[in-house]
Amino acid sequence: MRQSVRAESGFAYGVVGADIHVFGDGVPVYVLQRWSAEFTPDDAFLREVPSRMLNARFRVVEFTGRDAELASLRRWRDEGPPLAVRWLHAPGGQGKTRLAERFAAEAAGAGWQVVTATHGPGTVLPPPGSQDLRASATATAGPGTLLIVDYADRWPLSHLLWLLSNALLDRPDGGGARVLLLARSDDTWPGVRAALADRRAGTSAQFLPPLSEGADDEAGAVAPRAEMFAAARDSFAARYGVPPAGITAPAALSGADFGLTLAVHMAALVAVDARRTGRRAPTDLAGLTSYLLDREHLHWARLHGDGGHQIAPSGTVFVTPPDVMNRTVFTAALTGPVAPDEGRAAVGRLDIRVPVERVLADHAVCYPPADPARDTVLEPLYPDRLSEDFLALTLSGHQADYPAQPWAGQTVGTLLTGGAGTSGTPGSTDTPGVPGTPGSTDTPGVPGTSGAPDTPAGPGASPLRDTSGRATADGRAGWTSWTPRAVTFLAAAAQRWPHVGPRHLFPLIEAAPRLAVAGGSAALTTLAALDDITPELLEAIAAHFPSYQRPSPDLDAGIAAVSSRLLPHRLARAQHPNDRAIRRHEHGIRLYHAGRREEALAVSEAALAELRGIVPQRPADPAVAPEVEANLAIALKTHGTRLASLGRRAEALAATEEAIVVLRRLAGRDERFLPNLASALLTLGRDLSRADRWEEAGAAAEECVALHRRLAAADPERHEPNLSAALVALGLCHGHTGRPEDAVTTAREGVTLLRRLARAQPSAYTPALANALSNLAAALGRTGHHDSVPAAHEAAELYRRLSAVNPAVYERPLADVLSGLALRLLQAGRPAEGLPVAREGVAIMRRLAARQPDAHAHTLAEALGALSTMLLVARRLDEAVAVADECTAVRRRMAAGDPGVAPRFAFALLNATGIRAEAGGARLDEAVALFSDATGVIARCEAVPVNIRGMHHSVGSRLAAQLAAEGRPDAADRLRGTLLDPPHG
Repeated sequence: MRQSVRAESGFAYGVVGADIHVFGDGVPVYVLQRWSAEFTPDDAFLREVPSRMLNARFRVVEFTGRDAELASLRRWRDEGPPLAVRWLHAPGGQGKTRLAERFAAEAAGAGWQVVTATHGPGTVLPPPGSQDLRASATATAGPGTLLIVDYADRWPLSHLLWLLSNALLDRPDGGGARVLLLARSDDTWPGVRAALADRRAGTSAQFLPPLSEGADDEAGAVAPRAEMFAAARDSFAARYGVPPAGITAPAALSGADFGLTLAVHMAALVAVDARRTGRRAPTDLAGLTSYLLDREHLHWARLHGDGGHQIAPSGTVFVTPPDVMNRTVFTAALTGPVAPDEGRAAVGRLDIRVPVERVLADHAVCYPPADPARDTVLEPLYPDRLSEDFLALTLSGHQADYPAQPWAGQTVGTLLTGGAGTSGTPGSTDTPGVPGTPGSTDTPGVPGTSGAPDTPAGPGASPLRDTSGRATADGRAGWTSWTPRAVTFLAAAAQRWPHVGPRHLFPLIEAAPRLAVAGGSAALTTLAALDDITPELLEAIAAHFPSYQRPSPDLDAGIAAVSSRLLPHRLARAQHPNDRAIRRHEHGIRLYHAGRREEALAVSEAALAELRGIVPQRPADPAVAPEVEANLAIALKTHGTRLASLGRRAEALAATEEAIVVLRRLAGRDERFLPNLASALLTLGRDLSRADRWEEAGAAAEECVALHRRLAAADPERHEPNLSAALVALGLCHGHTGRPEDAVTTAREGVTLLRRLARAQPSAYTPALANALSNLAAALGRTGHHDSVPAAHEAAELYRRLSAVNPAVYERPLADVLSGLALRLLQAGRPAEGLPVAREGVAIMRRLAARQPDAHAHTLAEALGALSTMLLVARRLDEAVAVADECTAVRRRMAAGDPGVAPRFAFALLNATGIRAEAGGARLDEAVALFSDATGVIARCEAVPVNIRGMHHSVGSRLAAQLAAEGRPDAADRLRGTLLDPPHG
């Protein structure tokens, strides 16, 4: 049994069968709870305020319709890989929560363990005790676990990645895991999907369309909106105790506004309530909203006017006047439910004449906590869309029949800019005690990583040369815990109510542009979609974005949305094609960091075309011409990186080689361009090594190291990080080109540099240090050094810590390092320790390859090869044969699509041959056949690597000796006749 518990101030929130991730102050990143059907309150409570009946968690309305959407969710649940993630998106009020609740109930009924995740910052913990989330905690283990995450587009990406790495989703009984993410838009989804690309998860998106207007058909089928109206009307009428007959839908039900499930439910609720009270029901959506809000006001007034209304057994009565309650409900719409201390701080900012504690207690009478067991205050008006409309209608500037309040604008300003709160930094990705930022792919200078490949040497240097300065402060510190919600809700209200932006939200942001950044990615995305926001205001916001040179996972999706909105204006202002190329280049990097890689490629193509068009013309200013040529080279290198990210490696290599040609010419005339040339050489070495062209890769790395040594001698702070990367790359090349001692020397120097850098900036350089240690361990192993095991152990430990934070990026390198560690342990005479390590590496890679076979084939094959060796040494020969055959099958598939893989395929065949030769007996004929296959593959290779030639000779010699020993001298002689000459030296 596995239990995780975190105790803070005597309060323990624990889960069994899952992980808890917490911030440094003990606040959980998210809260996991077993799903259960919500208790439906009694009719009297619901009738007090009609809006309560719209709350999806009370399930007043029987679920109806959405048959196709439910069927799609069922197929997704029951089919596909072990882990699948779906992004279910639709505008607010479309029925996502109701659909998810229905799906959860069905899944629970079918035996699935259903769990909900609530974002932690600002979320109050469940009651003391443990949430038992083991599959065995249910009556039967069931087919799997379903995790439901609401408001997923408001989660920082790093927090979602922590959630997706939770042990809850790795069922020890082999059951499946499904994660359903609910969101208003799909803007954040590309980043989430890209982060999952290296994992085993199946990914899909599902849009929940508006309700069809439709029409009753001849077969008697009812139009979807009419069907839903009738179901809602009957449910509400039952609660009110009135007959539904004669309560008809408004004529406007066929209008565009009523495509929302919530709008249809509102129409039905108001129609029933109006029938009961004898009022005339409004017909448009704005009127329906005003009607429901009027009923809220009436409820406040009745409670205040009822002098005997007790709110506690002690006899305390409701004392808050309606006008003060109005302002408190407005505040709650902005803050959402918060802990009591935060609630007191929020209400304490208001200019009210009632003690804060009394106001909070009275507010809880009107709007009790969603979960009575949780100690929260300021529960907002539900559903969210009604809360957004309440904000908009309370703010001045609209023409609707609803009273705006003079204090509303001031309240917004007070809550958003009145000072810092006590709940930390919204959007923070800090992980105390763990090197590396979740979701970050910054690995300065490590070949083959997906970090910031477009950034030339030196911190702060722009990939394309420009003289304009850029602010790099991220602007997220010093805000309250409710800032993201408040900005997001106001921006959502501005989408429907045109006065909210220009009269209220925009002036606040103009005075403090960092406020928009503090709102997080969801707020930025919503702001970028507003028709009436000006480019000037968006530019003011963008000035506070983090540097585009490195990923900012928790903001990247929103930043990309703002960048997309601004690009046409930035291009229109650009006075020269070079300037336009710079703007496109920067925009492409923003798209790339947001996971929108196809779009990033298109933008890099446009920037490249722009620069190709002007370079032949050679600008009139001689000082400008080299800058433009350098931009062309950097754009080529960036374009190559974009191509490589989409698997187009041959084109990527061609683009990088063209960039090198341009930069050599420039650097030969002006040493300012040496850092750019060195950076491009590092990329070239990476591209060549991926193609197994190690001699050429080594030559590029040698030149790269020489250039960086020269640059670092003059400016170590700027160039030593790149020198360390070049050294690690060169050591790797030496290891593949028969220079083992040089590989050790070079790798040691790189590790020494990176240790110093990682001590100063662990999040930036720990991934690079882990990679360098792994390469050093391999180099030491090839030369028989005993300290290869400590180096491999340290690399594995670093990758474990990194993978715990961001498995999407670091799980594959962890598996690779584990395979290497197993072999180092074998060399050190500790095979019993190495076998479980090798098994762990293979288990990781099998999971990853189940989702993306092509992406993970190479690492899987390497891990299988290491495990087969460990099994052979342990004399578990049958299992060793099976694993070696699995490795051979992977290499065979790879070689079928890429002739360059042939040497590795031959290696796998020879490995399988050698294991069968050790087994002897009936396995010898299989070994002879495999050896013949390997010989044929090698004969078709354009060049035979030294290690393959040597392995062919040694495996063949051992097999021939075994044949002779078992009385088959003729077969042994025939096989010896096919042996390649052993390598010399």
